[in-house]
Amino acid sequence: MTMEQAATQLNIGDAAKASGVSAKMIRHYESIGLVREPRRTGAGYRVYSGEDVRVLQFVHRARALGFSLEQIRKLLSLWQDQGRASADVRALARAHIDELNKKIAEMEAMRRTLEALAASCHGDARSNCPILDDLAAH
Repeated sequence: MTMEQAATQLNIGDAAKASGVSAKMIRHYESIGLVREPRRTGAGYRVYSGEDVRVLQFVHRARALGFSLEQIRKLLSLWQDQGRASADVRALARAHIDELNKKIAEMEAMRRTLEALAASCHGDARSNCPILDDLAAH
């Protein structure tokens, strides 16, 4: 093992800190095959390389942007394929943007409904509550 290799051998806690992904999520991602299982020591401890951390950072950033695990699986595959077409990556991103726009529109509609209900509520000692009435009616 070279000095550089020794310097990039991290335990799961250090890999978690370096990547921003919790140790629990790292184990989960390994169990579902999203990321490869790392090398293990003779005692069975996980040992992460710099490349493993870069993959975890990629996953962390993709999750922060709201990509699903299946979308991340595809993005990882495209990232690791040097012969990929950027059009494939862009298409995946555009599809995700469409999903986000739909969710935003749904959340804005929820906000408008709740704002109207909250405005119609007296907010005093009376038991009559249009918010609860609306929830019970649906």
